[in-house]
Amino acid sequence: MKVPMTEYLEIDLDRELWMCRVCNHEVGPARQSYKEGLLVHARDPREIHKPILNPEWYEFTFAPDPKWVQILEYYCPGCGTLVEAEYLPPGHPPVVDMEFDIDALKRQWAGRKPLTEAELAGPDMAGLSHQHSHSRKQKAHKHGS
Repeated sequence: MKVPMTEYLEIDLDRELWMCRVCNHEVGPARQSYKEGLLVHARDPREIHKPILNPEWYEFTFAPDPKWVQILEYYCPGCGTLVEAEYLPPGHPPVVDMEFDIDALKRQWAGRKPLTEAELAGPDMAGLSHQHSHSRKQKAHKHGS
């Protein structure tokens, strides 16, 4: 059974694997950090947070200093979906942000039925799902789930 863990990740409890919810790519063992199976891109924070003041005139420009912070982006190798992003000091190892007791998850989900795509999509609170072709609600509606 596949259990959704984040917007883009799920755990296949039968095979104990992290999976991409967009393309079903096998990311890696569920008893390890999902980040180990993703592509990583270290970004200079100034690419995202542009200087407000001219860096030729001012030492401090209100842009993050790359000597103090970098942005790590984690992408699915199968479809290129941005799964996670984190701000870290340069050289700092990736943060282990999720660690689950797989055996407890298996027991918890043993008596449950798998969730449908419509249940995973959740309610369309704003009535705007038609604007996003990648929305789970729209995919569920197209496939009759």
